[in-house]
Amino acid sequence: MPAAASTPHAAPTGPMISVIGLVKSFGAKQVLNGIDLAVGRGESLVLVGGSGAGKSVFIKHLIGLIQPDEGHVVVDGVDLTLAPPETVLALRKRFGMSFQEGALFDSKTVFDNIAFPILRHRTRDRGQVAARVRECLELVRLPGIEDKMPSELSGGMRRRVGFARAIALEPEILLFDEPTTGLDPINTAAIGNVINQLRSELGVTAVTITHDMNLARRIADRIAMMRRGRILSIDTPDLFQRSDNWFVRAFLDGEVPEEDRP
Repeated sequence: MPAAASTPHAAPTGPMISVIGLVKSFGAKQVLNGIDLAVGRGESLVLVGGSGAGKSVFIKHLIGLIQPDEGHVVVDGVDLTLAPPETVLALRKRFGMSFQEGALFDSKTVFDNIAFPILRHRTRDRGQVAARVRECLELVRLPGIEDKMPSELSGGMRRRVGFARAIALEPEILLFDEPTTGLDPINTAAIGNVINQLRSELGVTAVTITHDMNLARRIADRIAMMRRGRILSIDTPDLFQRSDNWFVRAFLDGEVPEEDRP
């Protein structure tokens, strides 16, 4: 298996995100079961785990889209679970979110997709918006495609346009939800390189959900394994790969533990 890329990462200087005792249920189903986790400033944390482990629900708590039943989410010193709605809304603008498969507006050009959050949240003239769109496309290695429609793009290009839109408002924290699902190994490697480049050039904190261990090793400072709403294991990519935790080993080997079989 390929080793993690030797991309230089800034050393975390303190938690940008602190999650304390996070619990969430939907009806009788408990999805998060007491999560404690800290993400350092400038760190890249990757969450892995099987379907239904609670990863997507967890990441929605980080931007205040879901309120926990118990526990706290603290972002740069602000407790989202106690803050008034206007404070949560203002803090959310410091996040950039890249959804699965890019989630682009199919009826809009690449330019209009990336310009959308700028026009919605910032007061800028057309020239400033155009300059920012070009800058974002250059950062994701797709210069000159402003006039293309999403239907004209490959899957990997659509993901990168989604990244460009996520960084349009110059966020401090980037969230990536399954950024390589359905992509071939070459495009997966390209996505990993772009994520590392964004981190290096923008100095952002990143949290990524993925099932792709090749991507995880490429972009992570730490990898956290989620299972049944808990953080089962968390470590650097090298130590995670050598973990003796039985569930981590089963996940890495592509096996389904007996107690999780239907």
